[in-house]
Order: sequence, then C-alpha cells, then structure tokens
Amino acid sequence: MADARSSVLRENATPPAALISKPATDPAETLQAHADSLIGAGERVVARLQTDLNADLHFHQGLIVLTNQRLLHLELGAGPRIQVTPWKLTEVDELTLEEYGATAALNLQNQGSGIFHWRLTGGRVREADSLVAKFRAQRKLALANAPEETDTEEPEPTEDDAGGPPRKALLRLWQFGQPWRNQLVLAFILTLASTWAVMVWSYLITPLTDELAQTHGPVRKEKVLLYILGMAGASVAAWALSWIKTWLLARVSERVASQLRRQTFNHLQRLSLAYFNKKRTGDLIRRISSDTDEICFFMSVNLIGFADDILMLLFTAIYLLNVDPTIAIVALGPLPIVAYLVNRVREKLRGGFAAGSRAWSQMSSVLTDTIPGVRVVKAFAQEAREIERFRAADQLVLDCNDRVNKTWSFFSPMITLLTDAGLLVVWGYGAWSVAHGKITVGQLSGFVILIGRFYARLDSMSRMLAAVQRAAASAHRVFDLLDVKPDMPVTAETKSVGRLKGEIELKDVKFRYGSRQIMRGVSLKIAPGEMIGLVGSSGAGKTTLVNLVCRFFEVSEGAIFVDGMDLRELNVEDYRRNLGLVLQEPYLFFGTILENIAYGKQHATREEIIAAARAARAHEFIMKLADGYDSMVGERGQQLSGGERQRISIARALLINPSILILDEATSAVDTETEREIQAALDNLITGRTTIAIAHRLGTLRKANRLVVMENGKIVEIGSHESLLEAGGAYARLHEAMMEVTNG
Repeated sequence: MADARSSVLRENATPPAALISKPATDPAETLQAHADSLIGAGERVVARLQTDLNADLHFHQGLIVLTNQRLLHLELGAGPRIQVTPWKLTEVDELTLEEYGATAALNLQNQGSGIFHWRLTGGRVREADSLVAKFRAQRKLALANAPEETDTEEPEPTEDDAGGPPRKALLRLWQFGQPWRNQLVLAFILTLASTWAVMVWSYLITPLTDELAQTHGPVRKEKVLLYILGMAGASVAAWALSWIKTWLLARVSERVASQLRRQTFNHLQRLSLAYFNKKRTGDLIRRISSDTDEICFFMSVNLIGFADDILMLLFTAIYLLNVDPTIAIVALGPLPIVAYLVNRVREKLRGGFAAGSRAWSQMSSVLTDTIPGVRVVKAFAQEAREIERFRAADQLVLDCNDRVNKTWSFFSPMITLLTDAGLLVVWGYGAWSVAHGKITVGQLSGFVILIGRFYARLDSMSRMLAAVQRAAASAHRVFDLLDVKPDMPVTAETKSVGRLKGEIELKDVKFRYGSRQIMRGVSLKIAPGEMIGLVGSSGAGKTTLVNLVCRFFEVSEGAIFVDGMDLRELNVEDYRRNLGLVLQEPYLFFGTILENIAYGKQHATREEIIAAARAARAHEFIMKLADGYDSMVGERGQQLSGGERQRISIARALLINPSILILDEATSAVDTETEREIQAALDNLITGRTTIAIAHRLGTLRKANRLVVMENGKIVEIGSHESLLEAGGAYARLHEAMMEVTNG
C-alpha cells in the first residue's frame, strides 16, 4: 500500500489524503459510492481497480479510480473513515505492474519524489494491466493539453500508447537481417523486375485492343500474335521472378526468425529466477514460439506482398500521369479517404492485437498450469474447475478477437466500396473521353486494367494493415523480453574460477523480495568440507539462504564470500559448476535415465555414469527396467517413483563431483525404507564436500558438524544437536514437535 503519501505530493497538487466518515455497509460498495461522489464536473471515470492486499500481504480493501484528470486511491482507514489520495495525471511519472506469481504490485512514481506500491492477488492482474494501459493513454492526452510551462517529461511509450513503439519494434528486426542483407537487396531487385514484368502485360493490352478494334483495314495477325506472345512472355517472366524472390525472402525470414528465437531463448537463460518468478510460463513460451512465428510469417508472406503493392502503385501512378494526367487524378481520388481510414483503424487494431496477444498468453498459461499438473487436478476432482478456468481464458481471447473483427469488418468492405467507386468513375470518364476522341478504346482498356490492378493492390495494402499490427505487437513482446537486463551480467571485471575449496561466508546478508523483507542480517561462516544443517519452521528463511548461496537471487544488502571472493564478482556459470543441488522434488527431463544422470556432464562416459548411479544406490533398480539406462523416464520422470527420481538426482550431482553441495529436504517426501536408501546415497555424496542441508528429519542431519536454527529470517541458534537440546531454546522446541509427530 502507499505509505506517507501526503509527504511527497507537490504543494500545488490537489490536497492530500482526506479522511471522510463512511457508513457501515459492504466495504467495496462503500469505496465505490464514495469514489463516485468525488468525481467533479467535466471529469469522467475511465477505469477502476479493486486492490485486495496491503503491504504485509494481508487482505485489505482498496480502490484505484482513473479519470480523465486524476488518479485516485481510496482505502479503508481506522474507524469509520475512508482515506483518499489523489494525483494529477501530469504529476505521475510512471505507473507499472510487476507480477510475483500469486501476487502482483502496482507501482506509481510521483514526480521523482516517491514510489507508491499497491499489492493485489494474481486474479486481478488482467484488470491491473488494463488500468495501466488506459492510464498511459490518458496521461499522454493530459500532457498534450497541459500548459506550455509544464516541465513534465513524457514517459517512454509502450505498446498500449497511441503512436507507441510497435513500429520501432518492426524496424529493430533489421539488425537480425544484417547477415543476409545481400540476399535482401537481391530480393528487392527481383521485386522490381517482377513488378515491371506485370506492368508490361498491361502496356501491351492497349495496342492489342486498338489493333482488334480498328476499322480502316484488316487486322494484322502478325501484330496480334506478337502482342499476345509479348504478354505471355511477360507473364512467365513475372511468375519466374516472383517464385525466386518469394523463395529467397522466405529463406531469409526463416533464418531471421530462427536467430530471433535463439537469441531470445539464450537471453532468457541468463536472467535470474527473480524474473521467472514474476512471469507465467505460458507467456514466455508464447513469446519464443508463437510471436516469432508471427514475425516470420509477416516477413516471408506479407512483406513480399507489401513491396509488390508499393511498386505497382508507384509504377501505375507514373504511367497514368504520363499518358493522361486528368484520368490519373480521377483514378487517384479515393486515396486520401483510404489514407484517413487506415490511420483511424490502425490505432484501434494495434490496441486490439496487443490485448489479444496478452489474452492468448493467459490462455497458454492455463494450459501450462493444467496439463503438467493433471495428476493433481484428477486427485482433487477439479476437472470442472479447470474446464471453467480455460473457458474463461478462451472467452477473453474471443472477446478480444470480436473487438478487432468488429473494426475490421467495417474497414475492409469500405475499402472495397471505395475501389469500386473509383473504377466506376474511371469507366465513366473514360467512356466520355473515347466518345469525344480524346483517347482510344485500347487506351481505355489499358487504363481500366491498370486501375483495376491499382485498386486491387490498394485493397491488398489495406488488408496488410492487420498483419502489420499483429506482427508489430509480436515484435514488441519479443523485444520487451530482450530488453530486460540480466542482473548477473558477465563484465570485464568478472572473475573466472575453477575448482573451489568450498569456504562460504555470509556477512550481514539481507534480502528483500518485492516489499517483503525475508532475510534480516544473517552472518555465518562455513569451513571447507563442513556440513551445516539448516533447521527452522516453514517461512524461516532456510530456502532463501540456500538460493542466495546458489546465487539464484542477489543479496539486497551485505555480501556472500566464497573462498574469500565476493560472490557477485565471480562468473556465475563457473561458480555453479562447483555446485551440486538435490531438491525435495527432483526434476527429470523427458529422455532416458542415462541422459538425465549426465545432464551436468554431457560428455561423461557410460562407465562414469554407472559409477555415479552405483554410489547413489540407483544402479540396482535401473537394471531391473526393461531398457536399463536407456529407459525413458517420461515427462518430469513420472514413470519412476519419488525415491527413484531422487536417487537419479543424487547420481546427477555425484557425477559432476561438486565442491559445494546443497540438499533441500532431500528425504522429506519418501517412506522410511526409501529414506534409508537415499541416506546411504547421500553419505557417499556428502563426503569431502562443503554441504548445506535443509531437513526436517533428523536422520538427514546426523552427520552435520553444526546445526543452524533460523526464525523470521535470522539465525537464532548455532550448535550441535546435543548442545542445542540442552539450551532448551528454539531447536529444542522444534525437536520436541518433530518427536511428537514421529511418535504419533
């Protein structure tokens, strides 16, 4: 929630937060009714958004109202009061939305003097996204109408702004086409030649028609044959040239799209987990797959047609102006109207396709949630719920497409009507000109064919508008991902490291995730080869500490040192080659057991893989499978039991021979017998390595040199099992609770 708002409002702004009594009715209705009472003359409501969390992520009612003049925030205060905070649109620098998985944050930057945060659950993200888009459009209008002395700078436009950067996104594609610029130039030359060949056919129709229509003598057959052969030759040449240029451009566009996909995926791999935690899997998959495919289709199909259309219009206009300027002016009459319609429709289509793309991403996210989790869906008999969730996502796609189709269904027939009207005018004027001897019948025939082609290309160009906007929206989404800067970049100062000893030291480490403080000043030193057991209740910060040591996230304050070197100064890939990670829920990729064990060491020999599997107590069950090490594990390893998957993950960690080992609840989800097998495998894995183990079961921690007890993001106790029990503190309480659970 926004805090201390009145201290950051400008003096000339609308008075800050006001406290108003409220009747004892439904909170949402109360806020809504009071918001309506605040709307002044000439002010209209553009959008509303209910916020449902406070800064501590507790449920709390709030309301954000966007008008054509202001942004208002209303929330329930202490007692019978409503707290209202207003901002003029010209005073707000930026309004952004950040997703954190199940929750999201709406961030407002006010004239560089303060940032305000509103929290909301994931179910309101779509409404918040719509609010942000409408806010940017309204702010742009407000800035345009602001007095000249206003020194507020306009924010960087987005895909939802009028006249925003989607066109720039398409232009940015040129950087990916640079390696094939020679082929692109050749394709342009071929386009010129093929368009000229098409024009030759139209030029020859004039003398052919005049020869057939002349009355002063017999028709000269050799002339007619010559004209027909010329037209046939022009048609064949146009076909051959079009075939070559189409193949060439299609080939280049496929390579541009491939390079774009690879670079996007490569960039995605270099982003930290903090970015992935804010995004939905379906949205990221769509950007790399569907959006790049849309760009490829645009470049290989639509762009060719657009180039043909432009050249045909240009050649036709030059020819008509050269032969008869009057008829050329008559033929080109509808162009200004078409240009006006294109400009009006372009804005609506761009916003519609952007909204449609977001809707498709949401639907893809539902699929990526539901299909991999089908066992959970069926286990809880939630098929009907997931069907309804998909129906709602699909309905959003349908609604977005309906809005686009509503605009397009008017625009396309209107262009056809204008082209028909232009042809009728040309026929009328041409017939009058023939009757008065100004032009011949052959010239009129040539004009009509050229004008027909002209208007056909004009209609084609108008239809191209939808393809351009769709490709622009896709390109913008791809470049939006590429423009995210990695928070762990490799620079000239980055240190490359080889095999590490494994000494780890945390110095006053603090970590904040969004507005939530998780680590609150943790200091700990771990000697090389030492095993540390992390103990604490859920939410104490154990997994966060491990994630920071793995450098999945960057510390907010303090530092982590490995072998005396600041972790932030090390090449993250080099560092992680020294890490072995065994998770509570091991992730296996679709493929064979052999491939999964060798995932961290791709060139490992079969003998090395089998040795790792033996040490992990996995060899016996693997050899009982029909295909042994070549057995397929299924998606996410679903064809294996939990204990079998865990032992394969231990073998995977053993194979890379890490100097630092991370165990995150490695035995919590298995039965006692399987735990013994896994524990024996872990004993082999732990030997000679610095180990940080998170576990609730004492068996996993029996070899730990020290136990570190955490509460509320802090270390509260450190010691051996016996000394901590004697102290009678937090560990003793946890131990007693575990014993009660174990003993039933």
